[in-house]
Amino acid sequence: MDKFIYKNRLGITALSASFKEFSYKKHAHEEYALGVTLRGIQAYDLEGTSQACYQNGVMLFNPEQVHDGRAGQYEDGLEYVMLYIKPEFFLEALCEKESIRFSSPIVYEERLKHAIMNLTSAILEEKDEALCHELILHVVDHFATKNLFSHYKHEDKTIKKAKEIIFNDLEHILNLDAIAQEFNLSKFQFIRIFKTNTGITPYQYFLNSKLIHAKTYLDVSKDLYATVVEFGFTDLSHLNRHFKRMYGITAYEYLSQNRF
Repeated sequence: MDKFIYKNRLGITALSASFKEFSYKKHAHEEYALGVTLRGIQAYDLEGTSQACYQNGVMLFNPEQVHDGRAGQYEDGLEYVMLYIKPEFFLEALCEKESIRFSSPIVYEERLKHAIMNLTSAILEEKDEALCHELILHVVDHFATKNLFSHYKHEDKTIKKAKEIIFNDLEHILNLDAIAQEFNLSKFQFIRIFKTNTGITPYQYFLNSKLIHAKTYLDVSKDLYATVVEFGFTDLSHLNRHFKRMYGITAYEYLSQNRF
């Protein structure tokens, strides 16, 4: 049976997941994401490159890196844990002022693996905050002593502005004509340029952004129907359907896990 358990604490979301035939649609996260494959093979496309993380491997995702996800071998299934850490929180703990990027998508580092697993368990089991803060440093300090990241290269100004326009107007229908005119492009030129630079279409980015905002709003409001209205979903089933494609569970199931 497929299982997806989410818990939020101290600005971090922890996930414990296992499944066989489920597959994530192409999406991206705002956070730095760190995970460990516990069983099976985590197969995914990352910015157009095929990746496979085997048992005990550590997966590292940068903010806004487009990827999907599936079990590499359906008969064995897949079990893994993930941590989603907000960029400002990760950089503060790392004592970095500028954004950084993980230089490798998969590493096999035993100590880092255990640090991620220990912090994930502490968040899922709702351990004391003091302990969680210490475990956060155990994870982050590993990066301070290893050559696992490089400084972030600033993205194209046009794409950055286009993302901001889309991200800040999620309650309305995506207006490609208006955005394209902002850059003196046809809508087809804009779609092509956006996808070339980001790996997803403007509409995929728009829907992805709606779900990120909806999840954050749900964390605070604890109100499913207010979330539906706030982000322009047709109804609860519409929200649930898209939410599950990105997070593995419906918005209703997510709220049930994080109601308090």
